[in-house]
Amino acid sequence: MSAVVETIQDTRQRLLDAACEAFREEGYQVSIDRIAARAQVARQTVYNHFPSKEALFAEVVRHAIQSVLVTLDSDGDVRVTLLAFSEAYRTKVLSPDGIAIFRTLTAEAPRFPALAKQFFREGPQTTRKRLAEYLARAMKEGRLKKADPDFAAEMLAAMLTDFDRLRGLMNLQTDLIKPAKSAQVVDCFLRAFAPEKDKP
Repeated sequence: MSAVVETIQDTRQRLLDAACEAFREEGYQVSIDRIAARAQVARQTVYNHFPSKEALFAEVVRHAIQSVLVTLDSDGDVRVTLLAFSEAYRTKVLSPDGIAIFRTLTAEAPRFPALAKQFFREGPQTTRKRLAEYLARAMKEGRLKKADPDFAAEMLAAMLTDFDRLRGLMNLQTDLIKPAKSAQVVDCFLRAFAPEKDKP
């Protein structure tokens, strides 16, 4: 039984990998047949796992951010947690795949508005929400200064990637993932949101 489960999981992962490559290189208009060919499976196998191309795309996005969001499932030191999140987030967003997918979706948003909204909902919005929830807990516990956690999450995410992503999009730079930058940003963020000292 376990061998069957492993085979199904392996096939699903191969489909996700193939779909990610296809969306990145050929855009959202890529056909299911092309994705199936990349994964070396029959067209029906794709539909056995995903009811539509939209569902497959949504799962590609969810799968991509899961390795980032799991870093927030920690009750340990705030700096350690935010540093783990920041490194995972920058690695995912600023990788060649991350830049290519973002470029493709930005270009195709006017033609596929529902797709763009889906990507925003499954990717950036979910990431900001989970980050804000973590920051809200830290603020409630007195480990960060009480403030608007949604704003704090937006600010941290922007500090981590916005300018570097522009460098990747416009200058076609690929050496964007520098661990030292994550530490610089996190330490700056923690200084801004350091808990207020108790008044004597």
